[in-house]
Amino acid sequence: MNDSSGSRPIYVDAHVHLDEYPDTWLGAVLQQLEEAQIVSISTAMAPQAYQRSLEIQQRSPWVCATIGVHPWNARHFADTLDAIEPLLSDSPMFGEIGLDFRNVRDRSMYAAQVKVLEFFMSAAKQQDKIINVHTSGAETEVMDMLERFEIRRAIVHWYSGPLDPLKRMVMRGYMFTFGCEVLSSGLIQSLAHETPLDQILTETDNPGGPQWVFGEPAMPELVKPVVQALAIVKGIDEAEARERVRRNMISLVGDDARLSGVRHALDGSPGRYFTD
Repeated sequence: MNDSSGSRPIYVDAHVHLDEYPDTWLGAVLQQLEEAQIVSISTAMAPQAYQRSLEIQQRSPWVCATIGVHPWNARHFADTLDAIEPLLSDSPMFGEIGLDFRNVRDRSMYAAQVKVLEFFMSAAKQQDKIINVHTSGAETEVMDMLERFEIRRAIVHWYSGPLDPLKRMVMRGYMFTFGCEVLSSGLIQSLAHETPLDQILTETDNPGGPQWVFGEPAMPELVKPVVQALAIVKGIDEAEARERVRRNMISLVGDDARLSGVRHALDGSPGRYFTD
């Protein structure tokens, strides 16, 4: 395994929605990924978003496109999951998937969320794939499903819930992404403090996440101040924090051949598309 500390640093953005950038921004976004060496997992909120992410992936060896149906969109797809199933085998991870009982207040929509999440978790178990999971306001329910489906590898996106489900997720070895809110939120900083360093990843949730927090979208290099903030929370220097995140992502990917492109990028030797 290469150690990036002696060469140009490599960053990890384990949860980003590259498909949501307008075409007028995309060239600059991809240039920044290249120049800053940011390995980016482009999650999708719907199959159409996944198709656009695949097109973006073809333009950069730093991008890995993944399919998902966001819980906010679950009601639109719960009755047509058969149409999504043929797309699953080619996606090296699944995301963004999950439950959201905090921002979605209409309880009549919860059954559709559960149905869609069960669909993806069943496929993840069968195909032994990483999932990128949203848990807002439904942390215990998601944790129960992770255990029921025996999900081996998961990225828990922007966790902001109570400590008990977090501790259960930690015990199962799942990774947790921290993003722009760690710059300003005492709650998120305390959760980052509670999360073991070897289970922490960085994210931007660009472009929508920063827009929600700061009022405007951000560019990929937002991941740099996130690393700096995590270093402060953990009491380590920035270079160590960045390197630990890189190694954590390497550990998560392991020897999964479907993610060989991600591994090449994490080792500082990108150059072939993730679809190869």
